[in-house]
Amino acid sequence: MDRRRILLIIAAVVAALGTLLVFLYVRNADARAQESVDAVQVLTVSAPITAGESYDDALAAGKIAASAVARSQLLANVQTSPDALKGTVALQNLFVGEQVVADKFGNNVAEAVSPLGIPEGKMAISVNLTDPDRVAGFVNPGSEVAIFVTTTEGGDAATGGAAGPATNVLLDRVTVLGVGSTTPVTTTTTAEDGTQQTEQLPRTLLTLALSQDEAQKVILASKTLDVTFALLTKESSVSPDAPTTTNNDVLP
Repeated sequence: MDRRRILLIIAAVVAALGTLLVFLYVRNADARAQESVDAVQVLTVSAPITAGESYDDALAAGKIAASAVARSQLLANVQTSPDALKGTVALQNLFVGEQVVADKFGNNVAEAVSPLGIPEGKMAISVNLTDPDRVAGFVNPGSEVAIFVTTTEGGDAATGGAAGPATNVLLDRVTVLGVGSTTPVTTTTTAEDGTQQTEQLPRTLLTLALSQDEAQKVILASKTLDVTFALLTKESSVSPDAPTTTNNDVLP
């Protein structure tokens, strides 16, 4: 009898403890759920804002408005007062639905930096290359490349004035700022016997950081010669020596 009574008491204690644990779990779950859906009024973008656009103008145009955002989704430095960022400009493009955070606004237009991150004293230009000429797609933003040019005719200054087809280094090391979209391009070549061959190759825009002198060389080369990128590492060595020609360097 005593043993049965002890077992009943233990069972009752276990049941009570289980009920208590379930109650605590449900209450904590409710608290967490409430916290996650607890809405906070913050400023959000209601119409696209372009880099360099005045915060005051965007606010006056209705591009910034208060919206309810779940507390669990709030970003750091999100703004709640429409007056906090007055006198600033957007440092980058802002899109509909974004939360207005202080980090994306600055004190003047000069602070509105390019998303490309163009180094001081440089400019950005883009060239359109096929997959073989851009290392089969392994060139990415931040990569360093050497730029080679090839001519099928002799006497071009970019290839050292070599007679006949030649390839030479145009620039030994430049930085790639961006890689754009790839589109297929159809090209037609005519052989000496008059037959034509048509092929379709994907071309991709690659954006480079260059000085003015370098930019002029690359622009001219891209419009008059065949341009090829070579992907570099920190240890790669590039020597702008004499051009390689079919007359003396490739064929025996």
